[in-house]
Amino acid sequence: MMRHPIGVRYATALFELAQEQGTLDTTLEDLDTVAQVTQDTNLLDEVFRHPKMTNIRKKEILDQAFSGKVSQQVVNLLKVLVDNQRESLFSAIADNFKALTYEAQGVAEAVVHSAKPLSEAEKNAVADVFAKRSGKQKLTIHNITDKDVIGGLRVRIGDTVYDGTVANQLARIHERMTAGISR
Repeated sequence: MMRHPIGVRYATALFELAQEQGTLDTTLEDLDTVAQVTQDTNLLDEVFRHPKMTNIRKKEILDQAFSGKVSQQVVNLLKVLVDNQRESLFSAIADNFKALTYEAQGVAEAVVHSAKPLSEAEKNAVADVFAKRSGKQKLTIHNITDKDVIGGLRVRIGDTVYDGTVANQLARIHERMTAGISR
């Protein structure tokens, strides 16, 4: 996650507003939509950095691109960022808003490395088991197929890694054998 002190302040203000209005989930979806569009079009990176691009024109582009497609509070956030010349902080704001929302809802993200893509049933089973271990109510699973994983899973939740891969088990056996410890 991109930590930026000013980005955290914007994210916190948006979070408090969305929480007050009961729109946390829709605001999170809207931020994801804007992030995807800006990434696909290089809107913030290339278009908005053009030397002849004025703030008025930037706001017109934002209105054309997002009005009616995302909430007005997200459009207003984008316009405030333009006014304050902080468009480059959008990714940090979106990431921090997501973290605040997930924390409030007892949700965590897990990155699961496996030898083959997991089915929905397998993802749900992993989410159930590791949600309990991590003390969260729910896990969202991002599955990565990793050819280096022979079998088993490696699950990362925040800074914690649960490594149940065959390669890791073989490495532990090897360590015990070379250390002369038998079990």
